[in-house]
Order: sequence, then C-alpha cells, then structure tokens
Amino acid sequence: MDNIEKALTSFLQRSDAHKMAMLLAEATKTGDISYEVAKAILDEDPEDMLILGYSWRLLLPIRAAKAGDWEDRMLVLRPGERYQMPNVVRHLVAEAVTTGTWNPEKAILEVFRSIGEPDIDKMLVLVERMASELKGRRITGVKIKEICKELALDDRVDPLLSELKAVGIMSHKLTSLTEASRAGSPIYEFNPSLLIGNEQL
Repeated sequence: MDNIEKALTSFLQRSDAHKMAMLLAEATKTGDISYEVAKAILDEDPEDMLILGYSWRLLLPIRAAKAGDWEDRMLVLRPGERYQMPNVVRHLVAEAVTTGTWNPEKAILEVFRSIGEPDIDKMLVLVERMASELKGRRITGVKIKEICKELALDDRVDPLLSELKAVGIMSHKLTSLTEASRAGSPIYEFNPSLLIGNEQL
C-alpha cells in the first residue's frame, strides 16, 4: 500500500493519498468496495474520500439513474451502497503496487490487452491524441472519428467508442446536450486519472 500511496501523491495531498490508497487497495481485490468496508478501513466516515474518488473517476457509484454513464451515477453516501473501480483504474493501481508510480500509458496498454484488442499500439496513440485534444476534460465524437481516421481505424469507430467506454477511459457527457447540439456530435468525458503522471498523456 505504501507504493499506491506514493503513486497517488503525484496528484493528491499526502493525507488524502494515504486514505485513498487504503480504499483502492481493497477495491482492487474484487473491483468494488462497499460503504461499510470503506468506513471500517478508514475508521471514520468515508464521505470525503468517496467524493474525491468519484471526482477523479477512481471509484464510481454502482447505483445509476439510467444508463450508467459516469455523471448518471448516483453518489449516495450511506450503508448499503457500493462503489466500482473502472477497469483501467484497476490496471493503474496494479502498476502502482509494483512500481510506486502512476503510469497511464502502461494501464492503457494492459486494459486493452486484457480485452483482446488487436491494435494495442494504435490504442495508446489514439488515447494520447484524444488527451491532446481535450477541452475541459471533454472531447467530441467527431474529433475521435477524425483521430481514428488518421490512425486508419475509421472502419472500427463505433466498436472502439464502446471499448473506450467499457474500460473506463471515457464516458458520455449527458448534461452537455446544448454543447453536443452545437458541436453536432456527442460529447465524451475523459477519465482525469489518466491525465496524471505521464507527460505524453
């Protein structure tokens, strides 16, 4: 856990990194954590840490109002609730355990390898290019399609959008309907935890 804490200090205050490391170490075992377990681990009410985890998209409430997109998740802070770790975050934490570093590049490669993605090297470039085009952690579907075309992945755009969402790299930004209408394209939110600790991202 010391290594996870060390990795988290690259973007969290030390006291928060210590608490978050305890939650992530537990959550990575099964992919989620309950409110009760979080409270027992921290020996205090876990609200602040669960809110922090949600803001960095490290832990997402399982309860959702509709589709399950990140902002559709209902952050209810009480006993009986569970909070899920996106797959790419599990890989971030696994790497942190061994190296003490927060390494988005390695996590992206590993999460795509784990789902049998045939163009793993292109996926890393795709995600890096997406990160370079973000405006306030957001990117349009049109821009993603443009990047896919540059990488000769334009015949796989829809499956790739599904993969990027499934592994926790991005999610639909549902409240940006006016913005989406103006852009003529869906808006996606990029996972902020992938923007840390790697100069390329």
